[in-house]
Amino acid sequence: MSLWLALIAGAGMIFFLAKSRWNYTRLPELQRSEKEGRPDVSIVIPARNEESNIQRVVRTLSRSRVYVVDDESTDQTAIRARRAGATAIPVPSLPPKSVGKPHACWIGAQSTTSRWLLFVDADTWYEPGFVDSLIDYATSESLDMASVFLRQECVTAVEKMLLPYSLAIYFCGVSAAAAVSPARREALANGQCLLFRREAYKYVGGHVAVMGSVIDDMDLAHIAKRHGMKVRVLRAEKLGSVRVNTGWRSIKHGFRRKLFRVLLANPWSCAQVILASSLLVSYLPILVYLGIQAQWMALSLFAALPIVLLRPWYGTWFQALAVPAAIYGLQYVALRAMVATVFKRPVEWKGRRF
Repeated sequence: MSLWLALIAGAGMIFFLAKSRWNYTRLPELQRSEKEGRPDVSIVIPARNEESNIQRVVRTLSRSRVYVVDDESTDQTAIRARRAGATAIPVPSLPPKSVGKPHACWIGAQSTTSRWLLFVDADTWYEPGFVDSLIDYATSESLDMASVFLRQECVTAVEKMLLPYSLAIYFCGVSAAAAVSPARREALANGQCLLFRREAYKYVGGHVAVMGSVIDDMDLAHIAKRHGMKVRVLRAEKLGSVRVNTGWRSIKHGFRRKLFRVLLANPWSCAQVILASSLLVSYLPILVYLGIQAQWMALSLFAALPIVLLRPWYGTWFQALAVPAAIYGLQYVALRAMVATVFKRPVEWKGRRF
């Protein structure tokens, strides 16, 4: 019986983790464009207390018109943005039942007149040619909206442990083909880097349409798909990077704020993620059971299975040894996020509660 249990769980892990990597690698990879010029694009960066990041992102985008929307920062975000060459825009007081980021994005968009609008987060940074390459791709494909997954920069031990695993689990339930298919309800977007053709942005209502949402990127993608717009999700690990979480506390609060809400936006994807997570959580109990039964060969193979399957997400075998800890660390964070969402507990983010 123990061997059958391990076999079933192992087969499930192989299926979901292979599917996860397949889903992610099926996202078109943004290639560096050889075209030169200055595309008609304005870059909007919503920023609240980002003095440690803002100069880096602005300078990597210095060939474009960059607007930093200072969302009531209490530090030197606006000053440092101007020093780096951006236009700093102060944000009016946050309207009732609104979330800071979509409000700041909307204010920034109203200050521009370009054909394209590119919204990027303050904790991202880019290689030369990124903007030209993205606009060239969107133009050649006649896109209305594009969203880009960037390379995750992991610095601390907890980041290196949890973030690759969390991305792998997320893509267990996300299909690139379904996300861009007009016939499917699923949507996918990454608000760290979001491009809109201005006419399309205005047509869907812009960020005003999602002003009260903490998953404004996903909601905008759903709205764009409902309107029959041409949407594409890309990956650009060679052209852009992000460090969205800076340690355990940041990861815990960030996941609590968005994780379960993002999953609920696509119920079928959510069900697959939960099933994949449940299979992986069986990892230690099955190992213990195999050990009690003295099934040493099966124990050795089962112990190595998730490490081998997840190694491409971690980059090296040494880092992939953190997989067992990541399985249970993320499960703890995910359960807290689920409870907070179900019971509508307020979430604090950058000094605001919502």
